Amino acid sequence: MRWLVLLLVVSGCAAVAPSYRNDSVPISSTTRFQAERYAGLWYEVARFPVVFQRGCVGTTAEYTLQSDGSLSVKNTCRDGALDGPIRSIEGRARVVGPGRLDVRLNGVPFGAPYWVLWVDADYRTAVVGTPNGRAGWILNRTPDIPQDRLRAALEVLDFNGYDTSQLIRVPHSPDLIAQGR
Repeated sequence: MRWLVLLLVVSGCAAVAPSYRNDSVPISSTTRFQAERYAGLWYEVARFPVVFQRGCVGTTAEYTLQSDGSLSVKNTCRDGALDGPIRSIEGRARVVGPGRLDVRLNGVPFGAPYWVLWVDADYRTAVVGTPNGRAGWILNRTPDIPQDRLRAALEVLDFNGYDTSQLIRVPHSPDLIAQGR
């Protein structure tokens, strides 16, 4: 019964969740995606508002390559403030096409498409989106993203039909930024 209620709630939220992307614009994932290079720790530097990340700051995503080519996923954030309680969720991302992942998080009864739209040549900055435009992220290997890569990330989102004026910056601890992590 609990799963049925959760499914109905999530389905209802999906029906009214805003799209941040003009769906008349084609969306494309990168063909250069390499799971082994994508593995590691990423800092979320900007995102489109999504209900499941409400109140999240200091957000990170950690991917670990598995022997079958999939990636284990651990998403972590601080709830409400940089010194707030830690929230995290784990799961698995299976590569289903070039730059396209099917992400399944523990406790969530369905998967979600996660498309890597762009990653720079050195795998320092990545742009991720969803075909329905209801979510999108700019990720970086450090919490402080250089302006040139931020501009490039914004251009990728714009090219894929996203309204970048809706992005919110994600604060990180000044200590981490000072340490370059």
